[in-house]
Amino acid sequence: MKNNAEIRELTLAELNDRINEEIFQQEKLRFNHTVSTLENPLKLRQGRRLIARLKTELRNRELNNNTGK
Repeated sequence: MKNNAEIRELTLAELNDRINEEIFQQEKLRFNHTVSTLENPLKLRQGRRLIARLKTELRNRELNNNTGK
């Protein structure tokens, strides 16, 4: 799992790619958890929080770009 400093170092394209990748992984985990129990159900929570951190960084960058204009 990435910490906030590593997330801030990502470029905008990498950030968007990472968000899409994590959402896809989260959907797979949810499906697998529905079919059978996961070995580590905390991965669902960790994935959800990572997506939230990535989206927060994306939103902060959008706000910083708009205030600079």
